[in-house]
Amino acid sequence: QVQLVESGGGLVQSGGSLRLSCTASGSSFSINVMGWFRQAPGKQRELVAVIPTGSNTVYADSVKGRFTISRDNAKNAVYLQMNSLKPEDTCVYYCHAVVLGRNYWGQGTQVTVSS
Repeated sequence: QVQLVESGGGLVQSGGSLRLSCTASGSSFSINVMGWFRQAPGKQRELVAVIPTGSNTVYADSVKGRFTISRDNAKNAVYLQMNSLKPEDTCVYYCHAVVLGRNYWGQGTQVTVSS
């Protein structure tokens, strides 16, 4: 069983920055994909950015140029640097990993951007 633990959420003013971190544990197999999704109240969970092993990163159009995803395979960690934050980025952010075709999710971390 893979456990994902996120940190780094919080309250920030519009235009500010936050960095989310997520560390995976509990798997002896390689993690194929790591990434971030987000969900606002009453809305579906949506992709923010993913970084597959040995492949190019994928970003949602709404965050391109503002967010940067990175990954440390030695630490089984993924990071999301969020710059130029906007009120519409206010969501619960979830870390996501795929191991042997199974999806795993973190507990979520709240990001709130005030105008």
